[in-house]
Amino acid sequence: MNEHLREALGLAARGVPVLPLREGKGPFGNCAACAKNQCGGRPNMKSAGTCTCPRPCHGWAAASSSADVVTSAAWSSAWSRAGAVAYHPGGAGVTVVDLDNADAVAWAREALPATRTVKTTRGEHWIYLGTMPSANGVRPGVDIKSLMAYARWLGPGEGQMIRLPETVTSLPRYVVPAGAVASSPVPRAAWTRAVATGCRHTERYVRTGLDKGVAMVTGHREQGAASQAFGVARFLGSLHQECPGPCGLEMLGGEIVAAAVSVGVPERYAVRAVDRGFAEAGVAVPSTQAA
Repeated sequence: MNEHLREALGLAARGVPVLPLREGKGPFGNCAACAKNQCGGRPNMKSAGTCTCPRPCHGWAAASSSADVVTSAAWSSAWSRAGAVAYHPGGAGVTVVDLDNADAVAWAREALPATRTVKTTRGEHWIYLGTMPSANGVRPGVDIKSLMAYARWLGPGEGQMIRLPETVTSLPRYVVPAGAVASSPVPRAAWTRAVATGCRHTERYVRTGLDKGVAMVTGHREQGAASQAFGVARFLGSLHQECPGPCGLEMLGGEIVAAAVSVGVPERYAVRAVDRGFAEAGVAVPSTQAA
């Protein structure tokens, strides 16, 4: 067993989805049946399909925490030629702020709360607990790797990992997604316990539900994101029907709207979908439309 496979199995045993990388640090190319996405893509991809190819095709979308998959014959050839191990941050429940140079690292030390850090060839990975949409170029030399992305495994790092802060989740809101109208979405405040003084639920419970809901919305990059936003708002709203309030639902709604906008839904449609979802859940919420 080579060192990369051994390292991958150690991560998989901890529930971290892994995949082999080539010597050039990129994923292995798709097989002939999956080339150019002719297979239709995996269910968790931007173009969701039904592909169940057993090979490590489709990059991050093929990452697995199953030892049976990782050690399968279909993956053996890739491991024998692997130059590194990667993992899927979103699948592991974390977000990686990839700082690609010294200037980016210096900016992060000034602008972001300290968390677990991992040294890279040119900079650092700052790892936060929680998931969000991935985005490249949110600042010079700064990429966000979480949902729909992979990151090279460079060790466990140092420091205490903290919950994903608004200073990170707000970064992609100023990046225009491919195919979207070139106008920045309205920045929205993130939900915190401070705005939910009448909520019966713990912050962890609310954030976990919101993180899962945002992941569902951002998983519909080609179509259906607005409908998914409606469903997420309806479900989250139903959880707070018995709370005396306030629960800060307008801020929860704002984060759902931001997720939908990040995958190309026009903001007014995203706002309408979320407002309708809360209304159907039977909870009174101020509109998520910014003033």
